[in-house]
Amino acid sequence: MASSAVSDASAAFQLKGSSFTATVLELQSASLTEIKTQLAARTLDAAAWLQQSPVILSVEKVAESAADWAAIVALCQSFGVSLVGLRAPKAMHEALASVGLPVLASLRTKSAEKTYDADGHRVAVEPEQKPVAAATTQVITQPVRGGQQIYSSGDLVILAPVSAGAEVIADGHIHIYGPLRGRALAGVQGDTSAQVFCQSLEAELVSIAGRYRVADDLRSDSHWRKATRLSLSEDMLNLYDL
Repeated sequence: MASSAVSDASAAFQLKGSSFTATVLELQSASLTEIKTQLAARTLDAAAWLQQSPVILSVEKVAESAADWAAIVALCQSFGVSLVGLRAPKAMHEALASVGLPVLASLRTKSAEKTYDADGHRVAVEPEQKPVAAATTQVITQPVRGGQQIYSSGDLVILAPVSAGAEVIADGHIHIYGPLRGRALAGVQGDTSAQVFCQSLEAELVSIAGRYRVADDLRSDSHWRKATRLSLSEDMLNLYDL
């Protein structure tokens, strides 16, 4: 009997694990009117970014709202937002099953596990501490050209310009000893203490731990085309003289 399995040599595709950076669009309101108004204003300066990059729609902060989730998804898509999934509490997963997008679990904050002793009293058990490999700093000496993407699991130091259309990504800080004309995303694993430093701020987009500002917004700031440090404060991306 002939085997029905497809040999590796003739396979039309392979399944491989991978990772990528996604923008999180976190809803603060479930009102269609409010979302539409603010999307209309926001996508004027962020349209290219939202259409070219994968976006996760987070409904965690509005989970208790009586909302038309399918309509909200359709509204975002009508503005060209490239939604690839939803992030929601587990209790919402069934209600979101018909929306047509994968539903991801909410991010959990690391904390001690809760358990009970023989007398029924709850006690805290500290999770096992696993050794973490030290993050390394990656140093790039050549210009980062349009279409290139560079990622570092630690800090990223670039001793040359970052061109328009290029993307530099780091789990830690990003230091650019030249003009930043492309996109820079620091703290992509959620490190809110990460910062971005550049000798001339001319970026298409700068992001720290998912909070971002785009070119039209940055151009109106006094730091445009100046040496700048960017960091998060009270969940806002702020600019400072370098």
